Amino acid sequence: MISLTRDKRQGIKLDISFRNSWKFYFFGGLLAFVILGLIIYLFDIYSIKSQQRNIQRVYYVDNISEAHQHLIDLFNKKHEGKIEVVPVNLPFDQFSTNERKVLLARSLRGRSEEIDIFAVDLIWVPRFARWAEPLDLYFPSSRRNSIIPEALESCFHEDHFVSVPIYIDIGLMYYRKDLLRHFSDPEAFEKRLGESITWEELIELRLAHPEYQNPFYMFAAQNFEGLVCSYIETLHSMNASIFQGDSVQLNTPASRKTLQLLVDMAGYLNFAPRDIVQFDEVGIYLYGLQNDAVMFRGWPGLIRQGVTADIPETVYQNLRRAPLPHFAGTKKNAVYGGWNLMVSKYSTKKSAAIKFIQFVLQPENQKRMFELGGFIPVNQQVYRDERFISQYAELPFYRKLLDNGTHRPYVVNYTQISDILSYYIQMAIKQEISVENALAMATKDINNRKPMVK
Repeated sequence: MISLTRDKRQGIKLDISFRNSWKFYFFGGLLAFVILGLIIYLFDIYSIKSQQRNIQRVYYVDNISEAHQHLIDLFNKKHEGKIEVVPVNLPFDQFSTNERKVLLARSLRGRSEEIDIFAVDLIWVPRFARWAEPLDLYFPSSRRNSIIPEALESCFHEDHFVSVPIYIDIGLMYYRKDLLRHFSDPEAFEKRLGESITWEELIELRLAHPEYQNPFYMFAAQNFEGLVCSYIETLHSMNASIFQGDSVQLNTPASRKTLQLLVDMAGYLNFAPRDIVQFDEVGIYLYGLQNDAVMFRGWPGLIRQGVTADIPETVYQNLRRAPLPHFAGTKKNAVYGGWNLMVSKYSTKKSAAIKFIQFVLQPENQKRMFELGGFIPVNQQVYRDERFISQYAELPFYRKLLDNGTHRPYVVNYTQISDILSYYIQMAIKQEISVENALAMATKDINNRKPMVK
């Protein structure tokens, strides 16, 4: 017979007593098989649930492109059962840069534990450092030295290593090769573009061809950070700054010359329509490509964002890259962009988060980011890989642009400075205020720390 008995020492145990009949052997074996199967099933269920309980889920907030997702998948597979990176997507086509900044700041200000890794525009690093875990111990000099110097400079705040670049960007100019035929000596024109043409040369060429009515040179003039980038890179090319000592001083000869150029390009020079005050970078891309603009300012991201909007393939086939223009006698210059990763100091999974960031920085993964999404690598070893570089002609071009780049000011209140500056720059471009008054009023409001409501 089969019964359950209680043993004082061993608790409940299964008691199978085999008597005289073969039936006991058959049913006893069958029952033992069923019980064994049940035990295995319950153990498997318990193991799965136990593993799920032990998995560290790392929440990562960023614009999750195909390239980002690919690295996330690779990492999760490598650390299956232990760490799972969960992407929280804030796509650029749905959230403006400013909206992303506000959402992140609000969440981190509330000490949210639901964010472990977050991406910031490299110029935000000083502002977000208060909510970030210092990474000095996790990224000793041997690891830091793998980062190209142009990107490494953006990683620090108050002598602490607080962020890690995932990719870098650099301002550049796009031009339409097929449209150069409308101007005298198109081959010489294109050669000068490749060398970095001067503003004076462009002005002379534009005035010599008044018959060309399509946009000549466009830049994003919406009231936002992209407009400030156009101002900063031209100002810095003259070795000028927005600072004098500890305060901001914008009403200087170099600053007036810079802003006057932006005003004139949308004014009497007829480089661009006055509608540019409505456009951010994506708007400029679309308008410029749809309306046969000869040149426009942008970022390498134009190609990776895949702006199409019914634009003929021949337009893209004729699109070329070149350095930005500069004033005669000044240096070639462009503003750095890009995004850095930070670890929330409120995260309960810091070690797992840092493992993912270290994974992203590895040279093979930086190559994958470039191959899948066109993101400019920040790992030095990528640029030393001659075989890889030889496959992509744009990489040496970007590397050369980076050599002539400039950073925007790394100060905690930069976003406030930028908000005020973009407001007054745009007012001047709209010709609602003079260049000198715009710069004087911006200087006053910034130094008085007046908030600018957008």
